[in-house]
Amino acid sequence: MALENSTHLGSINVSTEAIASLAGGIVSECYGVVGMASQKMLKDGLFELLKMENFSKGVVVRDGENGMVLDLYLVITYGVKITQVVSEVQKKVKYSLEKSLDVEIEAINVFVQGVRVMD
Repeated sequence: MALENSTHLGSINVSTEAIASLAGGIVSECYGVVGMASQKMLKDGLFELLKMENFSKGVVVRDGENGMVLDLYLVITYGVKITQVVSEVQKKVKYSLEKSLDVEIEAINVFVQGVRVMD
């Protein structure tokens, strides 16, 4: 499922991976987020913290009934209020993607994969 749009100048196609990378970049700038985590937990409940070039592995983009649905897999900083951080992530990602891609976001599901103490 890629985003497709046609104008009088031609067509515009945005891949699912590009949308996922954009969402991952937005998430990584949010307060209280250590980074994106792989959607697949490793053995013993451990997670892999993703680097910038792999943000798309921590985001799943799919079609919903009324727009796009995103699943975000995050690692949160220890000591922050998780519900508040997750709420701000959802608001920021929804606003940024709707403004930059001109697409409706139906839901943003956040899965906290771990908590990490920052040095």
